[in-house]
Amino acid sequence: MTDESGGFRAAQERAERLKERVYITFTALAVVLALRSHGATAAEAGVTLLIAVTGTLLAVFVADVVSHIAVHAALPARHELNRMLRVSFGALGALVVPFVFIGLAIADRWPVTTALRAATIALVTALVVIGYLAVRRVRLPGWQKLVVLFAEFVLGAAVVGLELLAHGV
Repeated sequence: MTDESGGFRAAQERAERLKERVYITFTALAVVLALRSHGATAAEAGVTLLIAVTGTLLAVFVADVVSHIAVHAALPARHELNRMLRVSFGALGALVVPFVFIGLAIADRWPVTTALRAATIALVTALVVIGYLAVRRVRLPGWQKLVVLFAEFVLGAAVVGLELLAHGV
């Protein structure tokens, strides 16, 4: 393996991790917004978000394994399986803050509505941060990087708007 191919693989894994964080953040955002509109208790919100996120991550992992089998006609090697696990479950880091907010509600430090509102803000903010991580090393003019970050924010806000519209909030 040359340095160039190793660098490419590292960049590819970084891109995959960012992609999974985007997926899981949008999933969590949709779940949190649905929970807000259905008057869930703090414990229900925490369990529901955990189940939805775990299910999504397992689905992504299974999709990675199946696509590997389809392309290579073989099961992934141990190092490939480890990379798939790292990429899929590494996306959980994007959800630490929303779970902390819901934890505060479970501990009766915050009302659940406040925790879910704060989680919504944190998730949209996370989308912008993920966008920043994607463009910070790219050779693009500053204004184009800002367009990418703004687009990420607008898409996050659009998801919020659509979910609120769908749930009549």
